[in-house]
Amino acid sequence: MMRKLRVAALSAAALLALTACGSGSPTEGGTTSAPAEGSEPAAAGDLTPIEVGVIPIVDVAPIYLGVEEGIFEEHGLDVTLTLAQGGAAIVPAVQSGQMDFGFSNVTSLIIGRDAGLPLKIVATGPQTTGDGEDDFAHIMVPADSDATSLADLEGQRIAVNTLNNINDSVISEGMRQEGGDPESIEYVEMPFPDMVAQLEAGNVDAIGAVEPFVTLAEADGGQRVYGQYAEPVPDLSIAAYFTTDQKIEQDPELVEAFTAAMKESQQFATDNPDLAKAVLPSYTSLEQDVIDELTMPRFPQEHDIASLEKIAELSLDSGLIDAIPATDDLIVQ
Repeated sequence: MMRKLRVAALSAAALLALTACGSGSPTEGGTTSAPAEGSEPAAAGDLTPIEVGVIPIVDVAPIYLGVEEGIFEEHGLDVTLTLAQGGAAIVPAVQSGQMDFGFSNVTSLIIGRDAGLPLKIVATGPQTTGDGEDDFAHIMVPADSDATSLADLEGQRIAVNTLNNINDSVISEGMRQEGGDPESIEYVEMPFPDMVAQLEAGNVDAIGAVEPFVTLAEADGGQRVYGQYAEPVPDLSIAAYFTTDQKIEQDPELVEAFTAAMKESQQFATDNPDLAKAVLPSYTSLEQDVIDELTMPRFPQEHDIASLEKIAELSLDSGLIDAIPATDDLIVQ
């Protein structure tokens, strides 16, 4: 009971800030890069200023950690991180040149490329842990549910944060693999911060949650029945950092510097998981008790191409795209 009370201390404002794929405008201000401890700060004129659009979720901890540790500065970059509620704000900002780079889930980028948007992945983001029982994304059911597997949710109402995107795509694929009928699922679009309360109220039968909402749902008695990122697609790379074809062509050295800094930051977060969690309060309002309990993603240096191609196939099968874009059109390799 005490744990539930502590977890409930997470404020409503913090929950509203943690939407992974919703719409919204970039916020004012950001985070500027700082030199690593013990290093000499570089002169301002020696650094190239860049702006990166990110979302206030655990997935972007490595870039905040890389800025804090001076990794980007070592690559000649003065970074401003601008928070937005989701890709609906970040994509047009990058496309117009207002931002240099942005963060988005891979399905949105595949859909955008199919629609003719000149966007390309330049660095990978979070990846599933691969553990269906201990991942940062899970389908959760209430304590009194009879469901113990994804197949048990055939014909049920499952909340996802955005319709026709990565979450309903992988859940439907999982249902197919489990021998159920994905067409029977009624997906309900719902912001992540609303899911736990709506599940408890009985308005949906299950939620496709990500951290910290997996931890919050468990604190309310919710049960895990399926890891929608870990189980249907091996080594699923969920999201990535992207820029425009024009930026890649016109300033390849800048793109290479950003990519190298992101790889180092991802590796640093992997090597220092406690520091990756410790950076979360710098850009979210998560309570420490929640941070201590939640599961973090993996942070690889390279995007898993096979998983990217699989997500493109699922997007085609779901009618989200007309044709699978060439891999070279999706990612700089």
